[in-house]
Amino acid sequence: MKKIINTDDAPAPIGPYNQAVLSGNTLFISGQIPMDPKTGTLIEGDIKKETNRCMENLSAILKSANMTFEHVVKSTIFLKDMHQFSEVNEVYGSYFNPETAPARETVEVANLPKFVRVEISMIAAK
Repeated sequence: MKKIINTDDAPAPIGPYNQAVLSGNTLFISGQIPMDPKTGTLIEGDIKKETNRCMENLSAILKSANMTFEHVVKSTIFLKDMHQFSEVNEVYGSYFNPETAPARETVEVANLPKFVRVEISMIAAK
């Protein structure tokens, strides 16, 4: 059985999906873009700030499912420009203990929702 996870502390979905789905002990979190959940505006112009906003949105969803970044087992980062990998990686890495960091891939894509430059999704498990 699945349980839908939604929180006002992360942006509302912009399509026919939910912020996350809990199936058993596994949480599947939809991709988060750098959108401020309170104002609905996009964070733009600084890839580090954009990545931080994505991570804070993910944190809010994890929290609403009674989880933390320590529960994350897999991440996917989508980038508009792989030349920004090191800056994104620096911010992303600050949220994890390197000893227990999740598996991950980073992929450069042609476009992302709302034409943002970064989107991050995660899978977490208890």
